[in-house]
Amino acid sequence: MGLISNGTTLLDAGAIDSGIAQGPMQLITTLTASSSANLSFTSGISSTYKEYVFKYLNLHAATDEAELNVNFSIDGGSNYNVAKTSSFFRAEHTGGGTESTAFEYRTGDELSNGTGTQKILRTFSTENDHSGSGTLTLYDPSNTTFVKHFTARGNVIQHANDTASAAFVGGYANTTSAINAVQFTFSSGNIDAGIIKMYGVL
Repeated sequence: MGLISNGTTLLDAGAIDSGIAQGPMQLITTLTASSSANLSFTSGISSTYKEYVFKYLNLHAATDEAELNVNFSIDGGSNYNVAKTSSFFRAEHTGGGTESTAFEYRTGDELSNGTGTQKILRTFSTENDHSGSGTLTLYDPSNTTFVKHFTARGNVIQHANDTASAAFVGGYANTTSAINAVQFTFSSGNIDAGIIKMYGVL
């Protein structure tokens, strides 16, 4: 007997429907920063996977207060200018003996059909033991019927007062064209060190 949810078959005779993302993540590409202006994934994004997960691990900024941004391309990386609408909120807690907290929606970090970069982590520190890590998920980028949803979740030690700053981002790329390249940059300066891994989810 099949399992059906809202008119969609999820399971039939014990088998998961082929249209549902399942199974382990498949590592496709690893990019390593070394005073890099950007880390750009210009191949490997196709209709093979319905979901792509980017894990950024211990990214270190070359410039204090730099912010990690992402943008998308529909032409293999020739242009990163897809219009996006998004939301951004953060939770913060300072350390170093001057404790304070914050939880807020950031109107200045959202986009309203804007083609510029989307901020996904705020205000890095260049201190040697400071970094930022997180995950960006891009959903069904090769679909040519619907816009492309994305979510991002991460944490960074901020420049001021050893602050732990958690960011929560969600939005959509307003295009029905296939997205086939993704680029990560800092708002100022290079990506001094760190890696970003791209996975496909079957």
